[in-house]
Amino acid sequence: MAQLAHLVYFTLHDPSPKKVADLVAACHRYLAPIEGIVYFSVGTLNRELNRPVNDLGYDVSLHVVFESRQAHDKYQVDPSHLKFIGEQKQGWKLVRIFDSDVVNA
Repeated sequence: MAQLAHLVYFTLHDPSPKKVADLVAACHRYLAPIEGIVYFSVGTLNRELNRPVNDLGYDVSLHVVFESRQAHDKYQVDPSHLKFIGEQKQGWKLVRIFDSDVVNA
């Protein structure tokens, strides 16, 4: 069965180190414990990797792999996910989401 990879790239209105750290902490606090996740990580843009092919248009990246599409769908309406969005969205200038089916070989 395919797992679902959910990659989210946040561009902040205020990309100061404090605001970036606050978003990273919120991701860990609200999102990491949600049931159905088989892999979770959150990080920040590495500005030293600035080759022409690198996309530098974000501040924080969230990487979540779900055990199934059904687990992803439950995550979307989970109260912790909705609380995360409600508390954090005012700081987001742009959010890009990339969802894909992946097979863990």
